[in-house]
Formats: sequence, C-alpha cells, structure tokens
Amino acid sequence: MTAELVRGQNHPLSQVRLEIRVSAGAPVVAGATLSDENGKTRGVDWVAHPGAPALPGLEVSRQAAADHRLAVDLAAMPEAVHRVNVLLALPAGAGGPARFGMVPAPSVTVTGLDGTGIARFTLTGLDAESAVVALELYRRQGAWKVRAVGQGYAGGLAALFADQGVPQSADLAGSIQDAVARGLARSIQAPAPRATDADRSRRAPLSTPGPDQTGPAPQGAPDPVPPPPASPYGAQGPYGGQVQGDSGAPDPSAAGQPLGASFPAQPDTTASASPAPAGGPIDYTHPGRRHASPPPPPPQAPPVPPGEPAAPVAGDAAGWSMEERLYNQVWGMFEDLARTTAAYRSAVDFAESRMEKELDQVLSDPRNRLGASGDGAREAADAKRNQLVEQARAVLDRDLAQLTAESEVVEPALPPAYAGWDNPVWHGYRVPTEFPMALRLGDLHLPESAPLRIPMLVRLPLERGLWIDSGPTTALDGSFLDSGELRHLAMETAVALAVRLLAIHPVGEFGVHVIDPAGSGARALAPLARSGLPGALPATGAAGVADVLGRLTQRVDLVQMALRGGAAESLPPDLDTARQLLIVNDFPHGFDDRAVNQLRYLADEGPSVGVHLLMVADREDASAYGPLLDPLWRSLMRLTPVPDDHLADPWVGHAWTYEPSLVPPGSEVLHHVLGQVSAARAKYR
Repeated sequence: MTAELVRGQNHPLSQVRLEIRVSAGAPVVAGATLSDENGKTRGVDWVAHPGAPALPGLEVSRQAAADHRLAVDLAAMPEAVHRVNVLLALPAGAGGPARFGMVPAPSVTVTGLDGTGIARFTLTGLDAESAVVALELYRRQGAWKVRAVGQGYAGGLAALFADQGVPQSADLAGSIQDAVARGLARSIQAPAPRATDADRSRRAPLSTPGPDQTGPAPQGAPDPVPPPPASPYGAQGPYGGQVQGDSGAPDPSAAGQPLGASFPAQPDTTASASPAPAGGPIDYTHPGRRHASPPPPPPQAPPVPPGEPAAPVAGDAAGWSMEERLYNQVWGMFEDLARTTAAYRSAVDFAESRMEKELDQVLSDPRNRLGASGDGAREAADAKRNQLVEQARAVLDRDLAQLTAESEVVEPALPPAYAGWDNPVWHGYRVPTEFPMALRLGDLHLPESAPLRIPMLVRLPLERGLWIDSGPTTALDGSFLDSGELRHLAMETAVALAVRLLAIHPVGEFGVHVIDPAGSGARALAPLARSGLPGALPATGAAGVADVLGRLTQRVDLVQMALRGGAAESLPPDLDTARQLLIVNDFPHGFDDRAVNQLRYLADEGPSVGVHLLMVADREDASAYGPLLDPLWRSLMRLTPVPDDHLADPWVGHAWTYEPSLVPPGSEVLHHVLGQVSAARAKYR
C-alpha cells in the first residue's frame, strides 16, 4: 500500500532500486541534488538536471514535461552521499506559468521497479514559488528513508541551489534553463484535433461557464454548476499518510492542518487518471480504486426499477475480505462527501462572482446606479444568484440523502475495529484471532452535513504516535471548557483508544504501558488499572517514568539490532515481541532531560518495531523546552477530546470537524471488553 505523506513526514524505504514518478498539470523540470552528511551539495557535479541527466545511482529526464520518471539506485550512491533531494522547477521564458500557484498541485510518487507504490506526496500550498524541493531520500542509521519536504523558492532554481550551498548557483540555474529551452525548441507539438459539427453539438451541453465568461445565458435557463476537481488521492487518500502534528509547518492548531494517513488506503495504482478531452465529460473515477486483478465480487443490491437509486449495501466496494470492503467503502463515502461539498461550495462561489460581475457591468454606467434601473439590475442579479445556489443545494441534498442511507447500512455492519462504542457488535464481542486492518479514531463531518458522520480510520500498525491535546480550547458552540474537565476528557479519550487497540488484537499480541507521574489521571485510568493486564497499572513518580522508558527503549534497541543483523530468532526468550502502546499523561511532569530524550527516541524509532506512543498533554506545559520539542509534536497525530475543526484534507482543503470516539455515559462496554481480554489472556498463559 502506498503511504500518502504530508509535509515533514518520513517513511522507510524497503528497496534500494527505486523509480520516482512526477505528475504535474504543466511541463516542469525535474532534477536532483546530492548532499553530504551536513546537507551541503559539494559542487555542480552533484546536481542531476536536463543538461547533465546522469550521476552514479541517479538519472533524471532530459527535458521539461508534465510527467517524469527518475531512476534511483541507492546502493550505487557514493559513500559521501547521505541525501538525495528531488527538485521541480517551472521552465523560464517558455510562455507557460511562472509560478506553481498557477498550476495544479504536482504529485511525486516513490515506487519500486515493478511499479509498486511506496510513498506519495502532493505538493499543496505553493503560490509564488517557481522551484521546489519535493522529496528527500536520506540515510538514517544505515537505512534509507524518504521525507516529504515541499520547500519552495520564489527565486527559482538559483535560490534553491544557493540554499543548498551549490557554488555558482545562478550560472548553474541559467544553464539548466538553457538546456530546457533547447529541448523545448526541438520538440514538435501535436496539432489540436479538429472537432466535427456533430462533436460540437454533443459537447455543447457539457461545457461549464466560469465567472470570467460574460456572455448572457439563455433567458430563463440557470447557469450550469461547475464540477469539483477530480481526486488526486491514491493509496491512502487525504488521510493517507498521517495527520500533520502541531507546532510546525503547517500549524495543526488551526484549520488547514493536512490530514495524513488515517483514511483508507486503496490498492495502489501509480498511473494517474488521464484528463478528459477538452469539452468532454470529466472522469471522476478515483485512481486508487482500480485493482491489478479482479477481487471477489462484493455484495450487490437487488435490481431496482430504472430511475430509482439503488439501495445501499454494506461491503459494496472492492476488496478481498469483508473487512477490506468495508474499509474501502468508508473511504469512498469520505471521498463522495468531500467531492459533493466541494461542488456545492464551488457553485456558491461561482454564483457570487457572476452576480458581482453582472452588477459591475450594469452599474459601470453612472446613469444606472440610481433609480429604478439600478434597483432592477440588483434584483435580477440576486435572483439569478439565488437560483444557482438553490440548484446546487438541491444536488447537495440529494447526494447527502444517498450518503446518509449508505451510512445507516454500513455503520451496523462494521467490525469492532471500525465500530463506534454504541454499536451492538460490542455486546457479542469475542477476542479476535487475526490482526486488524485499521482502527477508528473518531468521526468526521462538514458544516453542510453536520448529521452525517464519516468514521475516521487509520491503518495499522500505526506509523506515527497519537497526541490527545488537553490544552485550553473553545468549543464549537463558543463555550469555554474548564481545564480540569478537558484533561479528564483527554484521558478518557486515550483510555478508549487503548481499550479498542487491546480488543481488536489477538490475545497476547498487544500490550499497554501507562505513565502517570502525578496520578492525575487515576479516575480515567481506573478501567485499565482494574483489568489486571500487565503494564496497565500506572507508573508514578520520576522513578516510574525512568523504569518504563528504560525498558521500552531497550526493547526498541534490541529489536532494531536483531532485524538489521538478520538475527530476529536470537532475541532474548523473555522479550515481549507483541506490539506495545505507551500512554503518557501530564507530559513533561516527572520527566528529566534523559527521559525527554528517551521519549523522543520512542516517538521516532518505536513505530517501526511495534512500540507506539499515545500522549495526553498540553503543549504549553512544555513551553520551557522551546523549539527543542518541536520535532516531537510534529511527529504525532494531533487529536482533541472535544469536537474541533482543526483537520483539513489537502485535496480540496475542507476544514473537517473531528469528534473523538467516546464511550456513551453510563455504558459498561469498557469493563465488558476488558473482562473478555483478561479472561482470554489468562487462558493463553
């Protein structure tokens, strides 16, 4: 499965021979620079570009194009090379766009030689930049990883090379643009296809007027609603990589924090959907829903009379198991909701801009600004705007009704890993015998469809830690919550997640450790403490913190050494190789400098060997550390104990409201589930 990365996120590389595929909406220059352990490019001979496309272990395209394939052999890299920076730039003086803000967001995908996707990064948020470092492949402790960078430069290639320490950066940038210009001059463009009258008649109803089209529409006919953009998501969708953590770029405390790898990954296809011909229908099929080979057919709804919508069916999606089908169906529901909401918002914006343009044209004549003619023009423009908005709202309501009906069918059919705590599936819970595919972290919804909740799923095993933000916040209704109440809700959220993880793993395959230095979370942690599970009893005080962190750090070290040495069977027999979750409350209380460093180490290296971090903390409590802890916060997926609209997907930029998955008041479901887990563990021993 391809990991969908967000800016700053890294991902391990399991292969050394790779292909880097670039897809952009306009011709771009693709190149790469090599850097040493200090991040410095030692000279122009460490830069691969169209004028010098081949270096040891690296080859790039020879001219500008909308699609590129770069060949990389990390094993052939010189020993002095510790980093490979993949860069994109717009051709200068080619008559094309001068900045990335004028073109669709490019995407860069790292694949194996067989085309299997490893990681993908969509470069959103670019504006005045004309050159950008998209990805970097770097060595870390003898292994290679990929990191999404997305660092843009308004000064173009010259500024990019200067930032990387390349000597004579301006001359090098000029020579690259000259080489690109020569390549473009040699290229021959295919003539535009000539449309027949029949083609024009078929295409005419499909064309969509934009705000800049001033021609009058037929009298009495509403303007068509512009369609939304096709989804760029591949393997893991808008949630695909991971949610970008707080206190870095971008800022997760504000709307606009990209959602990373929490939503369903689709079977990977690296080929992007081809654009529709000009004037023709747009293909909205999500590229990630294509499969290399046909899976077993999903459940089908009974035939319905023509003209009526088909009845929704749980598991009506591609997949090799019911769990995977439901997983992909939830992902499809999220995508459909994002698309239809984007279409509605686009239609409203279009109606507003058209009304303003029509009023500007009419009122540009001073004689029409006052009197009956001016009032009539305003009323006519407002009426047309209302007509367009009502038409768009009707389409949105229709789509929401279909999604709501699908949700009502899918929710009761979800397995425990995906189900809410109020789902009846928990009443018949039994400890599973197979590892789960994903985990439900909560629900997501949009303002236009508040009653419709889409489960927020994250793939397992977790690639990043979780952070339940217990800091001060204002509820969506404007009320301010008490600090003590927020901290308690945050701990309850953490406990609910921990119990769910214990419940959905086979017996003995998942363990929990708790650090609560001051004992402030004792009330929320009571269900875990009473369960009798190993490690569930909270460790308190500085000594308890040091003991738990020391044992988990040693476990990570031993497993990493065994895996790198190919001697996994040589691990100590008493070492618990099950996946582990560390819950940390009230950080940094009770942590000295050594403990803080150990925690950062676990956050960075733990997920790759099955040790995962779940922090309940207020970042302001750790403000004394300054920027030292910024990498820690950025490495964690930020969640909130109360509904909050701090998450945004990088596709259309919707601000999604996240709600945690909490146990209903008065419910005994946690005690029931923990009792089953404890009983199964006792028999397992």
